[in-house]
Amino acid sequence: MYHKGGGDGNARRCPSVNALACGSGVAENFHAMPHPMSRWKAASIHLVASCVLALLAFLLLFFVWYPPPLFAAGGGDRLVVLLLSIDIVLGPLLTLVVFRSGKRGMRFDLTVIAVLQLSALAYGLHVMAVARPVWLVYAVDRFVAVSANAIDPLDAGQAPPEFRAQSWTGPRVVGAQLPEGDEAMTQLASAFAGKDIEQSPRYYVDYQRVRGEAVRRRKPLAGLAATNAAAVAAFVAKHGGAEADYGYLPLVARSRDVAAVVDGTGNVVGYIDAKPW
Repeated sequence: MYHKGGGDGNARRCPSVNALACGSGVAENFHAMPHPMSRWKAASIHLVASCVLALLAFLLLFFVWYPPPLFAAGGGDRLVVLLLSIDIVLGPLLTLVVFRSGKRGMRFDLTVIAVLQLSALAYGLHVMAVARPVWLVYAVDRFVAVSANAIDPLDAGQAPPEFRAQSWTGPRVVGAQLPEGDEAMTQLASAFAGKDIEQSPRYYVDYQRVRGEAVRRRKPLAGLAATNAAAVAAFVAKHGGAEADYGYLPLVARSRDVAAVVDGTGNVVGYIDAKPW
């Protein structure tokens, strides 16, 4: 006797004694067949990969190029939110729209999407890189955060050798000393034209030479505590000592100014995200 199996319209004949085994084999072959990936799963995988890239980019920006509070004071927070939001949404959304398992040319489509996404990320990182703060310059009675694109390459070439290279691991603290004689008039004219002394690396000096002046110019931290008591208390608790051990100077940045905290030796020990004026 024979057993007749069906299910797909094709007659299959198995000996009756092997009918059960034959049916089990068909079931196993069915479950072993690869299921096509849905567009939602493909977009989800792409979203996870995009989030990993976004996290790495954020760590680079927040902890290396724009250490706090320069991330917010330098306008990096708004730029990075825009950059990463576009990058995270762009790739997965396009994958969701175009993906169809087995579609001819699917690999090419996904390659184009990846290239577009990586290009957008690279452009955004380039914008952030050229705007990163590379110097914290003490000049007269304040610190100024100077970005990489604020310095003319010609001016950088006239700087002392130790001040020509721009840092990629956070801004360096330096001083700027006003020139004397005829050069002072030249710098004054440059200042009227919009190029202040902090944008002229040829006037940079080692911070050790101006730290005494920074100590004399600093303001008591108690003045900042009058309107920012919680922030000042948190700073003192973190760094130890008493409030009277510290003073502050304004730190001028691209988006908003904050307070640079200076100890009794002139060292910049940290920052308080508060209006210093």
